[in-house]
Amino acid sequence: MGRVKSFLMSAALLAGVNIFLRCIALSFNAYVSAKIGSESMGLFTLVMSVYGLSVTFATSGVNLAAVRLTAERTAFLVDSCAESAAYKRTVRSVMIACSLYSLMFGMTTGILLWFASPFVGGYLLGDIRTVLSLRVLALSLPAISLTSALSGCFTGLRKVYKNALSSLIEQSAKIILISGALCVGVPILTDRVEYACLAVVGGGAVSEGLSLIVNVVMYAFDSKRPAGCAKGKNKYRITATHVRDTAAVSLPVALGAYARQGLSTAEHLMIPWSLKKSGLSDSSALSVYGVLHGMVFPMILFPSAVVSSAAGLLIPELAELHALGKKREEQSVMRTSLGCCAMFSVGCAALFLFFGDELGTALYRSKDAGRMIRLCAPLVPVMYTDMVVDCVLKGIGEQLASMRINIIDSFLSLVFVVILVPRWGIKGYIVSVYVCEILNFFLSFSRLRRVTGIDIGIPQLIIRPCFLCLFALCVSKLVLILFPTQSGRAPLIFSLLYLIFSGIFTHSSLKRKKVC
Repeated sequence: MGRVKSFLMSAALLAGVNIFLRCIALSFNAYVSAKIGSESMGLFTLVMSVYGLSVTFATSGVNLAAVRLTAERTAFLVDSCAESAAYKRTVRSVMIACSLYSLMFGMTTGILLWFASPFVGGYLLGDIRTVLSLRVLALSLPAISLTSALSGCFTGLRKVYKNALSSLIEQSAKIILISGALCVGVPILTDRVEYACLAVVGGGAVSEGLSLIVNVVMYAFDSKRPAGCAKGKNKYRITATHVRDTAAVSLPVALGAYARQGLSTAEHLMIPWSLKKSGLSDSSALSVYGVLHGMVFPMILFPSAVVSSAAGLLIPELAELHALGKKREEQSVMRTSLGCCAMFSVGCAALFLFFGDELGTALYRSKDAGRMIRLCAPLVPVMYTDMVVDCVLKGIGEQLASMRINIIDSFLSLVFVVILVPRWGIKGYIVSVYVCEILNFFLSFSRLRRVTGIDIGIPQLIIRPCFLCLFALCVSKLVLILFPTQSGRAPLIFSLLYLIFSGIFTHSSLKRKKVC
């Protein structure tokens, strides 16, 4: 029970901080969009697609390696009641190996991006205004790689409050720096689009460096024992961790990430080109692309902070249970996680489906954004549940299977963008997102059932939450009839009612299981 309580507290803390940060990020994103315009947002999104590929190369799966190696090594120390010094030596050995691996990939990628920026900006992105932004981003890659390793170590030690603190400081610094640059620097410059993009990118790069400093300081003063683990007295001879151990976990994931992110980057580069082929002008294509990827998807993925927080914590938990051979506990954790994710994600989908227009208008003052939010809403349960399934597969050592599935998904996405978008415009892209996300989830979930023998079915995950959504909608409509002045708060009323009903239902279900 102590372990479950610790997990829930960590998940709640990380989810709360992530939701808070995403609220700030979403509001700030709306401010930046209004400040720099949809064309600049489109240019920024193009830059970030290349940056995403660069970060994938710079980190090369080191976060997962740090999480798994830290969790696995300390699991045996906990089991044998090892002394404090053994924890410090073990975690230090893991971190030295992961840091060397991080520096090797982070610095190499940063140097390559710096010198390749003119070619990437001028030829691949087709816009020379992106070169300065790409070079600024290149400087931040070593810091991002090292931060990823340290963050993985804290997750493996179940000390996610350190990750939460680091994220808070980083986000605060980013907002202050970007706001200052947009208010002071951009208005006096000639090319507003180029330098607005540079201001947003530069603020993010500096905040990444600050985040690394914070993580290093927290690691230096850390006890190196997992949270909730009492001090032991037994001497325990540790096995040193080497760079090859890090590479053994990281590289299979990294190779898949390279392929997937490369295909994803190619897809993002092809979207504006395909939109132009459908008949839009250069400026209109960038604007439509900016609305979808700069406004709609951030909104759709906003509540996933709750899911991703808990899912990330599943990796060390399942890695430890898998290493100790506790299969029944493993399945119980998986079943509970998937059930809770389905309950949450169906509610989010209903919120976006019923109130997408209101959300798009309120946040972005854009009817197009609201319409696209409603179009993408039914995908939310698929996307969120796939996040959990993906982390579960990584936790039990099935990262190669996850890698193959993600590569198939990315390849098909690119093919659909090239074929459908020139013919159907932005609707063709939305169709491609639907097909690929559903296929990814189906393949991942099938692999999970085949490997673990878990007996949960998709109808069990979906039917109950859908019933609760309809019930919450009916009650919220009744409330609005009784109190018509509250019509502007309809999304909030629906959300609160759904949370209350789903909480009551979940509590009742758990109570019945205990009685049985």
